Amino acid sequence: MTTPLNSGGLSIFLSLPKTPRMPMMFLGHGSPMNAIEDNEFRRSWQALGREFGAQYPKPALILCISAHWLTKGSWLTAMDRPKTIHDFGGFPKELFAQDYPSAGAPLAAREISAAILQSGGAPLGLDLGEWGLDHGSWGVLKPMFPLADIPVVQLSMDYNAPMAEHFAIGQQLAALRDHGVLIVGSGNLVHNLRAARFDLPVDKAFDWAIEFDQWTAGKINSGDLAALQDFQNLGSLALLAHPTFEHYLPMLYTAGAASSGEKVRGFNTRFQGASISMRSCVWG
Repeated sequence: MTTPLNSGGLSIFLSLPKTPRMPMMFLGHGSPMNAIEDNEFRRSWQALGREFGAQYPKPALILCISAHWLTKGSWLTAMDRPKTIHDFGGFPKELFAQDYPSAGAPLAAREISAAILQSGGAPLGLDLGEWGLDHGSWGVLKPMFPLADIPVVQLSMDYNAPMAEHFAIGQQLAALRDHGVLIVGSGNLVHNLRAARFDLPVDKAFDWAIEFDQWTAGKINSGDLAALQDFQNLGSLALLAHPTFEHYLPMLYTAGAASSGEKVRGFNTRFQGASISMRSCVWG
């Protein structure tokens, strides 16, 4: 039996049944090598994955918002088998050999597309094969769910959309959490590759990186999530933390999908390259 989902002013019937509310997370993914290296970040993702089926129910579907799929308008992958995309260069062959053969969810993607409205009232677009799962998605999902036995849909981001639209789409996505959908935002709360110093350890960071990271942590921990849309008001600090802001945007989706007063747990609070915050959090 299907259950109605009310979102974006529409009422549709989801193929995904009603469930207890799923948790939701934002993950700082950092270097693509974190997907295969035995380090504290990958180990934390592995531990988080083990909580599903134990502390949390196993998701029926994963919806991932990655920093690495930028489009005109917002789109959902809607193919049966999303391909594994190696959207990077200059890394070892072992990284390019990685595959994440999860199923897609074409029916759920169509239903979600119809329910979630973009600016101007347009539904989300459906990608039938151009994209797939980039390393912002599979790089964190493979350590968490190595069996690749949960269908995955990836949502793109319109880089030119106002910050309020990213947040508003997240608010609409919140209803999916009541249908067994695990929402995963994958980016970095500080991301400046131009300034990176990979010779420095994970407990070292630039003062401006620490300041911006602490600003975001303060908003997250206090529940003032709507204020995260206003990061550009920090002026030069925001420009240092994000010369381009695609790695920040996934946080706005997860912030929008959080419930008022919902408990949040933070982890991975250190840095890579002194300019990439790995700060991550789980709501619910």
